[in-house]
Amino acid sequence: MTMTINDWMYICRLDDLPLSGARVVRIEGRPDIALFRTIDDRVFALHDRCPHKGGPLSQGIVHGARVTCPLHAWVINLDSGCVVEPDVGATACLRVRRDGDHVYLHRSDALRRAAVVAEAETCETS
Repeated sequence: MTMTINDWMYICRLDDLPLSGARVVRIEGRPDIALFRTIDDRVFALHDRCPHKGGPLSQGIVHGARVTCPLHAWVINLDSGCVVEPDVGATACLRVRRDGDHVYLHRSDALRRAAVVAEAETCETS
């Protein structure tokens, strides 16, 4: 499947995201989205809600390609939204891309309702 420029929503410049930090994106009528920037300038997007007790992941500590929830220290993989074992669960992961210094979210991911995305999210454990 080929994606076009119309499939992506411009969100911000890379420099608008703090290194090893996050920024909240709000789209009316949709769950908050947390954009994360790692120390090596990779960008990830998750719904800003820990699957454990709903803590704001955007306020967590970013380490490598993971974020630790500020409420109960659950660790979530930024590239999948999956919780690190021994805990179980996931938060919705959204497609994000960089074009130079510009950051984009996939339009259909950003405009999806939380329940639809959450039902589709599963993480396999071995």
